[in-house]
Amino acid sequence: MLMSNRFKKWFYLIVLSMIWGSSYILIKKGLVGLTPLQLGSVRILVTTIILSIFGWKKLNKIPAPAWKWIVFTGFFGTFFPSYLFAFAETVIDSSVAAVLNGMTPLFTLALGILVFGSHLKWGKVVGVLIGFGGTLILVSNEFSMNTGSDSWYALLIVFAAFCYSINVNVIKYKLQGVSALGIALGNFLVISFPAIFILFMSDFPWASIGSSTAVNTSLGYIFILAFFGTALAKVMFNELVSISSPVFSISITYLLPIVAIGWGILDGENFSLIQWIGCAFILTGVYLVTEKKRLKKVS
Repeated sequence: MLMSNRFKKWFYLIVLSMIWGSSYILIKKGLVGLTPLQLGSVRILVTTIILSIFGWKKLNKIPAPAWKWIVFTGFFGTFFPSYLFAFAETVIDSSVAAVLNGMTPLFTLALGILVFGSHLKWGKVVGVLIGFGGTLILVSNEFSMNTGSDSWYALLIVFAAFCYSINVNVIKYKLQGVSALGIALGNFLVISFPAIFILFMSDFPWASIGSSTAVNTSLGYIFILAFFGTALAKVMFNELVSISSPVFSISITYLLPIVAIGWGILDGENFSLIQWIGCAFILTGVYLVTEKKRLKKVS
């Protein structure tokens, strides 16, 4: 059983890194035939349907007081980031988006210390500062490449990462003991209503379904993104956490940007030396943050 779990956790780690690392290029491809509002809405609605099939019975086990936090995490953990990433990748390369999203664990640590009273450790603070420096390098590079309003699109990814960090802290401190699948389904059920409204207000090309290659291809990419990148990955990640340590599970952060960069290069994106330097800063910062947890656990 020990060997079986050891194999399974490494299998889940590699597969999840590939799935989540591929989500950025899927967003980019989905934008070929759809607008950011349409892509974000369709992604949310498809995922809601998929999760409803597998997790409907979990809703009855959610305590009534927890629903206010499920609503909160639904918007910060999924709703806002879904649209922010879609808008950002109309300008920002998918590989850069993946690296910038690596700020999530750093923001999570900072919020935990400042808002939720987590213990302050200077080694982790150094990691946050190094990671933030890497983000500044990448954002400044986007400003130099894109003049005018387009240069601000990099900040949308940073804000999405900040939203994710809020989501993680709230789940950790306010939704402990609630089924992870139940939280996920509750999140998507709540945000599906505004997503439906946005979809119908976005002039979705209903008449082009089946006749437009661009629209059909985009919908195909979004379905893959919703099924594998959200629904299936959620179940696999929950299993990974249950058979391994949180430190091992979060090490996905190291591999995910590498996968995304690889897809970006294959798709013709250029990843310059200054971007590699920014990437190295962010990954180093994440490593320092999580390494402290590992040392604590070993001791």
